[in-house]
Amino acid sequence: MNRPNTATSFALLIMAVALSCAGCMPHSTDSTEVGVRTIKWAPFAKSGVEQKIYAPGATYFFMPFINDWHTFDTKLRNMEMTIKTGEGAHTGPDDLLFKTIDGNDISLDVIIAYRIIPERAPYILEFVAKDNFELEEKIVRPLSRNVTRDLFGELKTEDFYVANMRTDKADKAIALLNQELNPYGVIVESVLPKDYRFNPAYQKAIEEKKVADQMAERFKSEVKATVEEYKQKLQQAQGDVNKMVAASDGEFEKAKIQADAYYEQQGRIAQAIEAEGIAEAKGIEKMVEALNNSGGITMVKLKMAEALIGKPIYLLPFNDTGGVDLKTTNVNDLLKTYGIQKAAEKR
Repeated sequence: MNRPNTATSFALLIMAVALSCAGCMPHSTDSTEVGVRTIKWAPFAKSGVEQKIYAPGATYFFMPFINDWHTFDTKLRNMEMTIKTGEGAHTGPDDLLFKTIDGNDISLDVIIAYRIIPERAPYILEFVAKDNFELEEKIVRPLSRNVTRDLFGELKTEDFYVANMRTDKADKAIALLNQELNPYGVIVESVLPKDYRFNPAYQKAIEEKKVADQMAERFKSEVKATVEEYKQKLQQAQGDVNKMVAASDGEFEKAKIQADAYYEQQGRIAQAIEAEGIAEAKGIEKMVEALNNSGGITMVKLKMAEALIGKPIYLLPFNDTGGVDLKTTNVNDLLKTYGIQKAAEKR
């Protein structure tokens, strides 16, 4: 009894497969797309979104009516939100409007670059969106606008002129958006802030302030340059003064050395003169000592006699009244004197 039932079931299965193959419809994926199949009904499979992805660039065959087919483009997409009409994700003005932390109105153009995680395509289809457009409008766009607006709203008005501060907020926006969007199967690759605009009156005031700041910085630079110039001149003058002082010191040292040498020379000359004088004085002293004894008197007489050699001598006796007295000539003294002269000549 069981065999006919088994054979019948197998035959019915073969027939169903044949019929299904005969009625299959082709479903293709582009080079950057992944496909997701939804089984509406199947005798041997669970209905619902199939938890697998169909690879890009291929064609697959499924029975119509009992299967649904969806594709998701996984390439990088740029969602531009700008004030320019006819550009960006929406045709009308789509820039971000918010206030800075110091209360000024500002509008900001932003580009969000994101892509779908291919492996999360079944989850996206089952719980989030049926295609890329719905995913962007339903999830990516609202979250991106809110997060970007909140983070850039933390900046002061003048901070928007500082590129590094805008970049820092963009990096924080990437991290926070990935934290929010990754569970939905989306990865944010970049947040690019572009043009920003303030209230026209305030924009004019900011521009005027920037011009004034630039002029102030220019004046500061000029003052600094002037100060540096005078510093250089002061250093040069100090160098000249130091040079003059060094030259004067050199001349002074030179004169001092010359004066010291002259003083030393004169001192030595004085010492020599002093020594010569002392020696001469000692000689005179010895001579005086020699003249003071009997031999000295004889030597004086000899010297006088030597001095009178060859000189005519005339003896004129004087009387008591100071006249010449020829009558009282002492012949003995004359002869004595004459004898001394002869003794001196013999000597």
